[in-house]
Amino acid sequence: MKALFLRKMQNIGPDSRPLDLLETPIPSPGPGEVLIRVAACGICHTELDEIEGRLPPAFLPIILGHQVVGRIEGCGSGAAHFKSGDRVGVGWFSDSCGACAFCRSGFENLCRQYQATGRDRHGGYAEYMTAPEKSVFAMPDSFSDLDAAPLLCAGAIGYRSLKLSGIGEGGCLGLTGFGASGHLILRLLRKTRPGTRVFVFARNENERRFALESGAAWAGGTDAESPEKLDAVVDTTPVWTPVVEALKNLKAGGRLVINAIRKEESDKESLLRIDYPSHLWMEKEVKTVANVAPSDIAEFLSVAAEMSIRPDVRTYSLDQANRALVELKEGLIRGAKVLRMD
Repeated sequence: MKALFLRKMQNIGPDSRPLDLLETPIPSPGPGEVLIRVAACGICHTELDEIEGRLPPAFLPIILGHQVVGRIEGCGSGAAHFKSGDRVGVGWFSDSCGACAFCRSGFENLCRQYQATGRDRHGGYAEYMTAPEKSVFAMPDSFSDLDAAPLLCAGAIGYRSLKLSGIGEGGCLGLTGFGASGHLILRLLRKTRPGTRVFVFARNENERRFALESGAAWAGGTDAESPEKLDAVVDTTPVWTPVVEALKNLKAGGRLVINAIRKEESDKESLLRIDYPSHLWMEKEVKTVANVAPSDIAEFLSVAAEMSIRPDVRTYSLDQANRALVELKEGLIRGAKVLRMD
């Protein structure tokens, strides 16, 4: 099979080719695992974090990718939930201990033994992959493979972010950054809380224009002052500056939810600009999103199918993955990027 391997961590520049396209044997599913023939795999900013060393993979070389849609090709011993030909998806969640207090209460995302697809085991930048059956989800028939892939991480983590934000009907929500997750959050809000207004803070004009076309009430730069104070802000950026600016736009008692697994160290000095009276006082809160729980994926897939929530998608072939990652690094974003395996 063909697969893209990350063999060494490196910074990504305009001419970078961080992944090598190689021929490798089709893997065999172990006990409790399934073999999936991959049809599509979404491209996530987390892959940039892995490649550039902010989130080092558990081993090298490794196949990245954690927004996977495909069909079951085989099952290992003890895996009996799916049968050959079933269309399934795999997200960031791969495994957890299953026994700690967090796992027993549905917060597997906080388990100290949390394992992630494409970080702790090979992911979906390949024609085939194996996965623990408990990390595999049946995919609604109403979505194409390409539309379904971003729902498994960008959509599911956006869904968790909204739950943590506490935003209610008729409130004002800020979104910093407007990539794959941001635009799905906006579409989810328009379907589930139509009276909620969304204010988008984005670094380039194309993202701001896309936000307004998607139904945002307002869009401005990441350092802009919103027309009115916000009940909550969800940050989906890889840097600290939008976080600092967002705190100024919160109402008293407002909540900022940081939806990022890592922030770039080069922007760390921005935190020194936090001024307690203007940024944090008046009982403002800061909360982070840690990973994604299996329930987030299952619940969001159900909601997205019921509400017909679909992403804007730009597709790439497997051998175009390096170009797609460079474009993601350079901020050339409109919706979600997806690798197709045909």
